[in-house]
Amino acid sequence: MRVVGVIPSRWGSTRLPGKSLKRICGKPLIQHVVERAQQCEALDAILVATDDQRIADAVTGFGGEAVMTRVDHPSGTDRIAEAIANRDADLIVNIQGDEPLLDPALVDTLIVQMQKTDWDMGTAATPILDMETLEASSIVKVVFNRHHEALYFSRSVIPFNREGVENRMYNGKAVYWRHIGLYAYRRAFLLQLVAEPPCMTESWEKLEQLRALHLGCRMLVVETHDAAIGVDTQEDLEKVKQILGKLR
Repeated sequence: MRVVGVIPSRWGSTRLPGKSLKRICGKPLIQHVVERAQQCEALDAILVATDDQRIADAVTGFGGEAVMTRVDHPSGTDRIAEAIANRDADLIVNIQGDEPLLDPALVDTLIVQMQKTDWDMGTAATPILDMETLEASSIVKVVFNRHHEALYFSRSVIPFNREGVENRMYNGKAVYWRHIGLYAYRRAFLLQLVAEPPCMTESWEKLEQLRALHLGCRMLVVETHDAAIGVDTQEDLEKVKQILGKLR
């Protein structure tokens, strides 16, 4: 099984345009993401799928591989589907282009679990233990069953605590889980996903993964304690600079 990691990277971020080329410790953000991905043992190839020549030039400049894609894609998933259209890839991993603190071990774990069984798609989640995170609509929550198959994703608090008890553990296990935007797709399912229009729940929640569940996707959720930090704002960028500066 050939596994290809694809990092979607567009220029037109709403809150931080051109963030892929923002400098962090002397390197553009996208280079940090690529270098983290290169530490993954289970990836056979890594591509940056972009809509901007400046990003493509930066990637090739530090030795990475960039693929130019259309500018009008509605999501990173659509961009990834175009990037791998003519590539030899059985399993495609969507690595977020704004997470320079990506955990390579988590990516490898997800790939290994996907290779073991016939899941259509896989993703990750980490426990939520504080109320501020739990109640934030910007934080996506996921509920999964005992087989680690995703049941639903929401910006609301799920599951609902009818009794109102201040308890975020049940039988020694976390009740609430924060979704982490790392995805692995079987090639056939990825192409099916991007060929379908948004469903009602996706349109309401603005969560693309709900389209996958609507189609009957069997989606694996792997547990992790790594709460990846994405760069969406200048404040996020400064926070990541501090963390990477200390690591250096």
